[in-house]
Amino acid sequence: MHAELISNIQKAAGTYFDEIVSIRRDLHQHPELSFQEERTSGVVARFLETHKIPFTTGWAGHGIVATIQGAYEGPTVMLRADMDALPILEKNEVPYKSKNDGVMHACGHDVHTSSLLGAAAILKQFSDALHGTVRLIFQPGEEKLPGGASMMIQEGLFKEGIPQWILGQHVHPPLEAGHVGFRSGLYMASADEIYITVKGKGGHAATPHLCHDPVVAAARVITALQEVVSRTINPLSPAVLTIGKITTAGGATNVIPEAVHLEGTLRAMDEAWRSETHLRIKQLVQQTCEALDCTAETNILVGYPCLMNDEAVTANCRKWAVAYLGEENVHELPQRMTAEDFAFYTQHAPASFYRLGTGWADQSRNIPVHNNRFDINETALQTGMGLMAFITLASLADSPS
Repeated sequence: MHAELISNIQKAAGTYFDEIVSIRRDLHQHPELSFQEERTSGVVARFLETHKIPFTTGWAGHGIVATIQGAYEGPTVMLRADMDALPILEKNEVPYKSKNDGVMHACGHDVHTSSLLGAAAILKQFSDALHGTVRLIFQPGEEKLPGGASMMIQEGLFKEGIPQWILGQHVHPPLEAGHVGFRSGLYMASADEIYITVKGKGGHAATPHLCHDPVVAAARVITALQEVVSRTINPLSPAVLTIGKITTAGGATNVIPEAVHLEGTLRAMDEAWRSETHLRIKQLVQQTCEALDCTAETNILVGYPCLMNDEAVTANCRKWAVAYLGEENVHELPQRMTAEDFAFYTQHAPASFYRLGTGWADQSRNIPVHNNRFDINETALQTGMGLMAFITLASLADSPS
């Protein structure tokens, strides 16, 4: 039924491919940290202007929202890409290696942005077949709390009405380019940041009886915190509490410091348990430190909620993906304990967040995201822009006018 549309979109994706690869490489060479995406926003704006796609700027700082109006009346849908990079020093030796030392597109947001630009060009080209309106969200600050998604929502992203659906895609190195993955329902975890300062009485390491050792207290806290998950949540519900950073001010082998600083993360798939556990953590830390004549300050920054993929929207997306790519190239995804601020959108509108394969057949080449050697098989860009455009066109082409 959609064979001609698929053929036309695949041809268009092929036509735009070299340009989109060039944009992706440019963005990769000039990564910008969360809420600093000024140059990236400029690249997006110039592309939209070239393709005569109207847009507004200044969302959550450097965000852009563009609009493609179909030839016929119909619902509004949204497509989202994030634009920010990570504070990582790139180790790849490629022509498009990051020129900003210590900043790298190690999570593929350059891919997301360039793919959405490609989809925008295709949708503009075929707008006479659209029954409705497509809004394109180029979002800043996914990697940093409070998350650009929550800020754009607060600034009125949905003030003109809730979209029929909103889609986002994310790079996925384990899947070869040309493949995608979906999961309905609860898909990704919530994420909160934990900051603990354990305070004691410092002194000489050879006279611990004259001190209140915050290092020992901090070690006891770290061990005790593991029981928060293992002994308070239903074993069938995934949760993770990890302390990833331990520091002291100054110090030496023969010094007991005045304080120890701990930083960690809490991940959960149960929002009720997540909320209750914040109080448990604070009580446990305080009581553990008091038992060792120390004190503690605990600060928990509430982060992104669980990501819930709408079952009907995801089923439709999967159906269109099978039509576009073939059943053998569309996969069922497992739940994952990583988090995404796309979850904020899912609290307001029916949504689906899926994975775009960016890997090679040789799995040894496929480096995970947030790694200083992460890179992609760039043929994934053709799949990314084409599939997003096809899902949109297929969904809106048959809407009643």
